[in-house]
Amino acid sequence: MAEPTTSKAGPEAPVRDALAEAAVAGVASGMTIGIGMGRAPSRALAALAARVRDEKLDVVCFGTSTAADAQALDLGLKVESFSGQTSLDVLFDGADEVDGHLRMLKGQHGAIARQRILAHAARRAVYLVNESKIVQRLGTRNTLPICIFEFGLTWIREELRKIGLSGVVRRTLEGQPFRTEHSHLVLDVSLSEQHRPDEVATFLDRCVGVIEHGLFLTEAHEVLVESADGRVRRMSRDRVV
Repeated sequence: MAEPTTSKAGPEAPVRDALAEAAVAGVASGMTIGIGMGRAPSRALAALAARVRDEKLDVVCFGTSTAADAQALDLGLKVESFSGQTSLDVLFDGADEVDGHLRMLKGQHGAIARQRILAHAARRAVYLVNESKIVQRLGTRNTLPICIFEFGLTWIREELRKIGLSGVVRRTLEGQPFRTEHSHLVLDVSLSEQHRPDEVATFLDRCVGVIEHGLFLTEAHEVLVESADGRVRRMSRDRVV
């Protein structure tokens, strides 16, 4: 990810982050805001905190994970549980891969279910990525995370093999099975060129024992893409460029 760009206006010119500033430019007082984790969303969160502080904005944040909640609290933002909410004004999150149709592969941090809920609750879902994450085919550089019940592990893996999905149970650095915040397992499977994302997503949505998966095919309203030199371009449902 490119580092924030620095203005040359003077010897003490502030460091500017074009990607983060573009993401939070439309935030106004009174908004409810979903926040994700990862390097790019964290930059947007810092930019949001700066605006809240400098402009005395009144906003409420809802994290896609407990780690996102904690980071927002550390920055002085107001954080609440989403359990009592019916919608969000905007979500800022990241993605592991994005194709030319704004379809995304997500879930390397494991918080897939909360990410999906907030994405569908948001009136506007904005994803921030480095240009290296733009791909022609989902699964090019990353595996597909599938969140499952441990109870049905062996049976579920057999079901996934019916459409050619095979992979491994994600593990921690200590070698223990990785568990989501809700104590579920994650299978990391490879997508081949023969796999069509829409067909795989439909199969997984119907597969008993699968709780969530990392194919986010319709959730993005906008994707902000940062180039190596810090410039930002916008991809949207209305105009993909």
